[in-house]
Amino acid sequence: MAEYKHGEMDVSSHEKTFSGFIKFTTYSVYIIIAILILMAIFAR
Repeated sequence: MAEYKHGEMDVSSHEKTFSGFIKFTTYSVYIIIAILILMAIFAR
């Protein structure tokens, strides 16, 4: 196993995954809020 050296790990794939997760979560929250608003408007 290679020696660990601080700061040499390539984290670009981790950053892309995290960015995708944040986008997915943000869009999901927007959709849920929109559904709740529509349910409040059209509830009888």
